Amino acid sequence: MEQVIFVVWRESIEALLVVGILYSWLKQFGADGTLRYLWFGVAGGVGTALVLAAALLGLAQYLSGTGQDIFMLIMMLAATGLIVHMVMWMREHGRTLHKHFGDQTRKAIENQAFWSISLLVAIAIAREGSETVIFLYGMSYAQQTMQDWASFAGAVLFAMVLAGGTYYLLQASRRWMSWKHFFRFTEIMLLLLAGALLVSSVDKMISLGWLPALVDPVWDTSAILSDSSRFGGVVSALTGYRAYPSLMTLLVWLGYWAVVLGMFKYQNRQTATPAAAAT
Repeated sequence: MEQVIFVVWRESIEALLVVGILYSWLKQFGADGTLRYLWFGVAGGVGTALVLAAALLGLAQYLSGTGQDIFMLIMMLAATGLIVHMVMWMREHGRTLHKHFGDQTRKAIENQAFWSISLLVAIAIAREGSETVIFLYGMSYAQQTMQDWASFAGAVLFAMVLAGGTYYLLQASRRWMSWKHFFRFTEIMLLLLAGALLVSSVDKMISLGWLPALVDPVWDTSAILSDSSRFGGVVSALTGYRAYPSLMTLLVWLGYWAVVLGMFKYQNRQTATPAAAAT
C-alpha cells in the first residue's frame, strides 16, 4: 500500500497545484464570476479519469489467462514509462508552469473564451488522473494490492487527505520546504518506484517463462535485509530491492538507471545550451 499512498499523494498535490495556480490568476484578474468554469474543468478531468479506470477494469475482467497476464504487464511497463516521462516533463517545464497557466488564463479572459479555462483545467486534471489510474493499475498487479478493496480505497483516501494538508503547508510556509525541494525529493522517489515496477515486470516475465533468469540468484542478502519482512517489503516496493535477484533482473535494473541518467545528462545539456548562447 506504500506505493499507492505515495503515488496518489504526489499526483494529487500536482493536480492541486494546477487548480491553485489557475484559481489565483482568476482572482488576480478580478474574474471571480468565471470561477465556475474552473470547477467545471475539475469535474470534467476527474470524470475522464474515472471513465478510464472503469474501462481498464472492464477490459481486465473480460480477459483471462495469458491475455490478462499480457495486459497487466503492458500496464506495468506503461506505468514505468509514464513515471519517467512525468519526471522529465516536470524537470523541463516546472519552472514555467505558473507563467504558462497565467498566460492561458489571461488570453481566455481577454477573448471572453471562458470555456477554454474549463478545457485547460480538464486536460490538466485528466492527465494527472489518468496517469494515477495507470500507475495504480500497474502497481496492483505487481503487489496484488487491489485484492483488498477496502484497504485500497482507504489508502487512496488517506493519500488524498495527506496531499491536501501537504499542499496547504507548502503554500502557507515555504521556510521548511520549497516547491523546488519538494519536486526534487518526489522525483527521486518516483524514479525509484518506476525502477521497482520494472523489476516486478521482469520477475513476472521470468516466472511465466517469457524471459530467462540467466543466473538465479546472483547473491543472497536476506540475512542483512529480507524482502519478505515488513520493512524489507516496503523497501522492495518503493525501490525494487531484491534480497536474491536473478542476473536478468539485475541487468534490466542497471540498464534502467543508465537510461535515466543518460536522459538527465541530455536534458541538462539542452537546458545549458540556450543559457550559454544568451551570454
